[in-house]
Amino acid sequence: MAELVLKTDFPDLKLAGRGKVRDIYDLGDALLIVTTDRISAFDVIMNEAIPDKGYVLTQISTFWFRQMEDIIPNHIISTDVKDFPTECQKYAAQLEGRSMLVKKAKPLPVECIVRGYISGSGWKDYKATGAICGITLPAGLVESDKLEEPIFTPSTKAELGEHDENISFDRCVELIGRELAEKIRDVTIAIYKRARDIADTKGIIIADTKFEYGIYNGELIIIDECMTPDSSRFWPKDSYKPGGAQPSFDKQFLRDYLETLDWGKTAPAPPLPEEIIRKTGEKYMEALVRLTGKGK
Repeated sequence: MAELVLKTDFPDLKLAGRGKVRDIYDLGDALLIVTTDRISAFDVIMNEAIPDKGYVLTQISTFWFRQMEDIIPNHIISTDVKDFPTECQKYAAQLEGRSMLVKKAKPLPVECIVRGYISGSGWKDYKATGAICGITLPAGLVESDKLEEPIFTPSTKAELGEHDENISFDRCVELIGRELAEKIRDVTIAIYKRARDIADTKGIIIADTKFEYGIYNGELIIIDECMTPDSSRFWPKDSYKPGGAQPSFDKQFLRDYLETLDWGKTAPAPPLPEEIIRKTGEKYMEALVRLTGKGK
């Protein structure tokens, strides 16, 4: 196990911002994205690091970005630290395996969620209204049911510490225009369908996932991360049984633990027991090994 990285501090580089998980440095005509071992749940960043999490997320994202290049270009310039600018080299030990040099795109103001199964906030919406993001679904569905066709359910991108808000497709059109909204919807569903079929052969069900896109040199590209256990629900295929929540290879395990606590889902985060930290790390690593055939 490598050294845990909760936060990076590279004095020679210009820090552009810190997200829930990633530290981003501005290198002029490119960005350096460093995926830390931080983990968030209910939009609150936990105090503890998850072993090898940054490595796992970076390797899984890279795997999927490469699989989808004929559907949509991605933001990766290189994931090999040796290719990074000279000023990054003194930090090579911390960057190895958990960083990407990427194109500096202008992010779209929506997150693109695709659901192939009914779970999470989608299940809550369906129980209340019979629909998800304005899309009416058949009556009588149960939790974790597979949908006949994947659905596109965008959300707004909230500020750090705030909650994303599910929006209708019409609202997405208002925010970015019809042509672009239709394009990201079609691309999102195409990526999901391919990934779903690939993951199926590895014994994983991708129940839902979210993507972010940006504009680079006038072209739509996919940015941020791609179908990681942070941005997706991964379920083991061999134990799938609709009618309730599923075991998972993602941070749902952590969420389930937090749901047992008397905690208001606002900062500060409660302390995590060592067993929860260890098991969360193991679930992330298992997702990597199943998908790519390689661990660390």
